[in-house]
Amino acid sequence: MTARPDLPKFTIITGLSGAGRSEAAKNLEDLGYFVIDNLPPALIDRMASLVSGPGIKVKEVALVVDVRGGEFFPELEKALADLRERGIPYRILFLEASDQTIVRRFEATRRRHPLSERVIDGIHEERKLMAGMREQADLVIDTTEVNVHALRDKIRSFFVEASRTGLAVSVISFGYKHGIPLDADLVFDVRFLPNPHWVEELRPLTGLNRRVRGYVLGQEAAQGFLSRIRDLLEFLLPGYVQEGRHYLSIAVGCTGGKHRSVVIADEIARFLQEKGYPCTVVHRDVERE
Repeated sequence: MTARPDLPKFTIITGLSGAGRSEAAKNLEDLGYFVIDNLPPALIDRMASLVSGPGIKVKEVALVVDVRGGEFFPELEKALADLRERGIPYRILFLEASDQTIVRRFEATRRRHPLSERVIDGIHEERKLMAGMREQADLVIDTTEVNVHALRDKIRSFFVEASRTGLAVSVISFGYKHGIPLDADLVFDVRFLPNPHWVEELRPLTGLNRRVRGYVLGQEAAQGFLSRIRDLLEFLLPGYVQEGRHYLSIAVGCTGGKHRSVVIADEIARFLQEKGYPCTVVHRDVERE
């Protein structure tokens, strides 16, 4: 059934325990969403009936659902099918993080993982249970290297700017030695460019410095690469919009994430902004050794 614009829009917040679901819910509440935490999937249909009734003024509903609700995946699949049958539009926000990060967060709060006495066993079990839902998610956010402020910006970009323009983009620079961002949709490797690390006076600087920018962008290979990336994005992005995508994450990597990837990520973001796409930039590893 086609989604009815007169009905409230639902956002399903799900993902791994310890990955930031509650923080995401808080951000949506700040944006004016009606938020319910830890709602069993079996009750989503009843919630849809309540907020879709005559005289109800709720326009945006966010529901936090997790594996504590019993038979998680079958029940949630049925609930989403019911929403589609009613013509109620919905989207899925999925949060995840690395095993090590989640273990540290559980240790810091001294909480028990909902699926196991041993946190790491619970994480592995939860990943299996959540795999199908992750595949269906409209937006996946990896919070391993994301603080509360960056998470707020990502959510605002997706739920506010994207609703106005059709597609919001996040550009992330990173270092391969620190790992590829798990939530990246497109990954570009710029390690083929000459490395400012081997220029003594540039080594202690970062790609945010104009001298490093000048060095990187002064390379013919960098200009050729950027020209081809612009052409590729001009071709791809309208297709993503046409297919109903609202958020795209582009990652640009070099060895350490301090020089080349920072410069190129900034250039890509500037190009996207000139084309009218809301764009946030995160230099994940720029301060790391």
